[in-house]
Amino acid sequence: MTTTGAPPAPAILRARTAVAITFAANGLAFASFIARTPTVRESLGLTTGGLGLLLLCLSGGAVAGLPLSGPLVHRFGPGRAVLMGAGATAAGFALVVIGLVTGLVVPAGIGLVCYGLGTGVWDVAMNVEGADVERRLGRSLMPKLHAGFSLGTVTGAGIGAACAAAGVPLAVQLGTVVVVLPVVVALSVRQFLPVHEDAHERRAGSALTAWREPRTLVVGLLVLAFAFTEGSANDWIAVAMVDGYGASETVGAVAFGCFVAAMTLGRSRVGGCWSVSGGSRCCGPRPWSRWPGCCSSCSAGRRPSRSAGPCCGGSGPRWVSRSG
Repeated sequence: MTTTGAPPAPAILRARTAVAITFAANGLAFASFIARTPTVRESLGLTTGGLGLLLLCLSGGAVAGLPLSGPLVHRFGPGRAVLMGAGATAAGFALVVIGLVTGLVVPAGIGLVCYGLGTGVWDVAMNVEGADVERRLGRSLMPKLHAGFSLGTVTGAGIGAACAAAGVPLAVQLGTVVVVLPVVVALSVRQFLPVHEDAHERRAGSALTAWREPRTLVVGLLVLAFAFTEGSANDWIAVAMVDGYGASETVGAVAFGCFVAAMTLGRSRVGGCWSVSGGSRCCGPRPWSRWPGCCSSCSAGRRPSRSAGPCCGGSGPRWVSRSG
């Protein structure tokens, strides 16, 4: 992407800040819950397999939300779609809080489906807005926005670790997110760029045409593979530290924080690598750094070595998913 010589308009700069906040808020909401999965399992009396099925509710809702996001963004614009997604996310967390307080799995499962739907719509809508701001700025912005998402996950993991260390119940932590999250997002989307009718015009069949391109299929396969491994790490690092090594919940949350901190570093470096080396080199040896990290996490006997595993593992997949 070329850089324009004229300074950006104030409205575009405000929109850039606003969309960065929505990216960070999305990451914080996700990490504040997922960093404390051992507590979720304990509070609901689940086995490890039961926890996996519960987390599948989240993933299923997110997948279901993706095809809904396009029509919602087209009809209401990115700002309103982000706000609807944040509202569904908060409502989902509210149901999870009810499940945690009562010890009932059903409200928690329904809540995670609702959360997944909301975050799926939110994710697509904020990316649409980010791409529009990037186009109007005339310079690379998306890698920085995704780094902002990762920074939000680091913050959320830190909050989760601090709450676990202080003995704060997860229901109280998520209840705070339910109250604060919609307010932050509502204030942010007010600064989004105005929607123009011509911005939503699409050529019929353009998406199907893109999927007939072999390079699109290759990129999609790479993203699928690394998203699978990243998702596995997101869901299970904290539990693995608690079950596999007898660590406390706080240490599990810190290990998850190391993983997302490494992803933040990787995302922040993608833009520079892309500008200098191009996408193919960004997708070269760097993503495979996650495999030594996985081996270190699985085989290390001491806590410092185990913490190095998530750091190494988190740096790899960001090169593929953001370069693609």
